[in-house]
Amino acid sequence: MILDKNTYGTVILIYVICALGIFLLLRYVPQLWLSIPLSVFLLLVAGWQTYFHMVPDRVPAGDGHRVSAVSDGVVVRIEKVMEDKYLHKEALLISVYMDFWDLHANFWPVSGTVSMAEYIPGKHMLAFKPKASEENEHSCTIIRTDDGKDVMFKQLAGGFARRIVCYAKPGLQVSAGEQCGIIKFGSRIDCYLPSDAEVHVKVGDKVKAVESILALI
Repeated sequence: MILDKNTYGTVILIYVICALGIFLLLRYVPQLWLSIPLSVFLLLVAGWQTYFHMVPDRVPAGDGHRVSAVSDGVVVRIEKVMEDKYLHKEALLISVYMDFWDLHANFWPVSGTVSMAEYIPGKHMLAFKPKASEENEHSCTIIRTDDGKDVMFKQLAGGFARRIVCYAKPGLQVSAGEQCGIIKFGSRIDCYLPSDAEVHVKVGDKVKAVESILALI
């Protein structure tokens, strides 16, 4: 695994804060029973945040027909919905929620061409709430496969996420399993697939980005 290129500054800042905290604890808190555990805690925070922003090296399972998970997380919603804003038709929605312990790098779910990419500012309510899909800050991308099928996914900010990175640009040729961006802290991915897609997961399943197949289209 390597550190995501968009998070160098964030990780360095975390290191500086943790290092300063450890220095102050060891320098000015003489009670070792307090300063040592707190210093160890700050070291664990630094290590956790380094892991959190890593990009895993995985073997892609998706292609133009097999839709792979955009992120690590838990499947929290599978249902047919009317997508009126972009697709203007019924679609199969599969939502994956990421918590603090999941890697937050995101990956293209299918191979094809980006036909639409848009960033929408918004609220920061908890990502597992249904209204978060429309009201929270998010980035929306549509990929058209070689056989003309549209796959749309939203990177949703959560209650703590404050930055969404997406590499999508109209006309960009993409391959399933390659990194498409990252969301910082707890958040959600909504995938909108053709309504006749063959689902390969169920609510409650733990999925891994790149390697887990959500559906066939």
